[in-house]
Amino acid sequence: ALETLKMFEKKDSRVKSAAATNLSFLYYLENELALATNYADLAVNSDRYNPAALTNKGNTVFANGDYEKAAEFYKEALRNDSLCTEALYNLGLTYKKLSRMDEALDCFLKLHAILPNSAQVLYQIANIHEIMEDPNQAIEWLLQLIGGLIGVVPTDPHILSKIGQLYDNEGDKPQAFHYYYESYRYFPSNTEVIEWLGVYYTD
Repeated sequence: ALETLKMFEKKDSRVKSAAATNLSFLYYLENELALATNYADLAVNSDRYNPAALTNKGNTVFANGDYEKAAEFYKEALRNDSLCTEALYNLGLTYKKLSRMDEALDCFLKLHAILPNSAQVLYQIANIHEIMEDPNQAIEWLLQLIGGLIGVVPTDPHILSKIGQLYDNEGDKPQAFHYYYESYRYFPSNTEVIEWLGVYYTD
């Protein structure tokens, strides 16, 4: 696959940019960050208006810990394609890394409008609300993951136990028990859930 992609490097700028983006992504997946960065640079230099190339370049910069610079590449990708969901998602993650939670939340709410049934997006929104110490909103978004007409992951034991934990933190033991018990039903090996249920029954 790499040899085939390398053949496209000699083509016109758009083809070269697409091929270099794919090569960069493959090296990124193999944790070859130096090579991933080289091909990401080639992709962006070949076609500065390619949102995939800009997003991929942002990913290599993000992997090297330069979150401010990564955010700039994601924003540039979005200026070229406002519906580039990968850039918007990664920009949200970058803002989380930078502790800019309001901006992160804004990114994920925009994504939710585009991808209303995305489990990853719903979880990120809930997680940001939890970080911002708004447990009621966190619970509301997590409940969208497991319930209603669009229950995206209705049997996910991690989500169920997280809802149980949030209710427990709020002092709502009956609701906490319900969600911890549901989590246990789907994954009876989680020791933290077992311990919580054990304490609940002994109380």
